[in-house]
Amino acid sequence: MSWQRALACWYLRRNFRPETLKPSINVDRARALTAKRVWSPKVPRGWQLRESYGAADAPLVGEWFERVGVANAANGANGAPAIAATPTVLYCHGGGYYFCSPSTHRSLTFGLATRADARLFSLDYRLAPEHRFPAALDDATAAYRQLLALGIAPGSIVIAGDSAGGGLALATLVALRDAGDPLPAGGLLFSPWTDLATTGASLRGNDAVDPMFCGASIERAAKIYLGDAAPTDPYASPVYAQLRGLPPLFMLAGSTEVLLDDARRVADNARAAGVECECEVWKNVPHVWPLFAPFMPEANRALDRAAAFVRRATSRATAAARATQAA
Repeated sequence: MSWQRALACWYLRRNFRPETLKPSINVDRARALTAKRVWSPKVPRGWQLRESYGAADAPLVGEWFERVGVANAANGANGAPAIAATPTVLYCHGGGYYFCSPSTHRSLTFGLATRADARLFSLDYRLAPEHRFPAALDDATAAYRQLLALGIAPGSIVIAGDSAGGGLALATLVALRDAGDPLPAGGLLFSPWTDLATTGASLRGNDAVDPMFCGASIERAAKIYLGDAAPTDPYASPVYAQLRGLPPLFMLAGSTEVLLDDARRVADNARAAGVECECEVWKNVPHVWPLFAPFMPEANRALDRAAAFVRRATSRATAAARATQAA
């Protein structure tokens, strides 16, 4: 393990974990601390960051990160959706559904997009407690449908997210399947939070070793998002969803995370339902460690793995779509 990983874990244990040990969550303080500590990487040469916050941009509220010169839509002949297109990632940031934003996650989203050579839209979904469940899910499904309306082929899209955003990405896949929408090529989940009923054994088993969270803090965060909604609602807690028919999933989680079982149980459920699912558990890395790119070698390697999945999933979906069209 790298010294950078050790330093990141030390920093989190010293500065972030004490906040989660407090008996209640101060939403305003969490947002203020996150905004204060945000580090935004430089936009790489040949790429552009384009904010999308005007009234005319809805429901794609957030920011685009893409190669210079890449068009916003990929229409085929006569306006039909193109089958072969640049991969597009719809990204849902983490933050317990009540803090963080696309700007707080640029180290991850920039690293993922450049490695996958993909366009990425980072969604600024509405946050709790001002906007409780299912506001975030409504925003994510609307954003995906708008990508399709722009002419982007579903087989060129991967829905991704971390922590709460990872649970949101999975819930979005479930909601789209249930509504009969064309499904994307895959789902990419970093340390996903999928059980707001907080029943995972790792909440207790990893309570003393997680450098970022204590197990009890997860239940407190869940109440902020859920309000009066049932914590086992599959659209809020997709670990309780029937996963049959979903596209391939790729998940990364750390061995010492209190949320480890939120990923492992989804992987077990997905495989039992016949869904192709890869779940990698990395030793002694903090929650959503790809956020520490490019500083942490383990973060860079994780993003390499994630980008390979994006390319693999979209290539397979595109090839399948071409075969169907040719038949």
